[in-house]
Amino acid sequence: MIFAVKQLISFILPLIVLILVPLALEPEFLVASLPALITGLLVMLAGLTVIALTIFRFIIIGKGTLAPWFPTGKLVVTGLYKYVRNPMIIGVLIVLLGESIAVLSIKILIWMLLFFLINHLFFLLYEEPNLEKRFGDEYRSYKKRVPRWIPGKLKTER
Repeated sequence: MIFAVKQLISFILPLIVLILVPLALEPEFLVASLPALITGLLVMLAGLTVIALTIFRFIIIGKGTLAPWFPTGKLVVTGLYKYVRNPMIIGVLIVLLGESIAVLSIKILIWMLLFFLINHLFFLLYEEPNLEKRFGDEYRSYKKRVPRWIPGKLKTER
């Protein structure tokens, strides 16, 4: 029961980032054109798929939540985490990009870029040092092999 409540509380962050802030920026959320709407919805669907896959891994494998105040108990390095260290944030960025396309909003696009900058600094200054303290060599090894933001050629350990 407590685990389920923690999961529900952890969804406060995505609701704020993906719904409340964009609605504050574009309160009327007007569709400018059908092609933009369809393209935006397809991009949002891709981002939501990435988010769902990563949250599932956090719950099932990590035994935690997406929120930093209820962190995982185990380091998650499988699925999309095998290719990039922050796929959940990438999924959020993709959804925000889709929202900006769907309603042709430069404000939401700027919010997406600001959200990326905030998270990049958060990961550099807090998240990564904290993960090194919590998971030690396991995280340091993972960090050496897997890129932070852009999936690419994985490095093998020697």
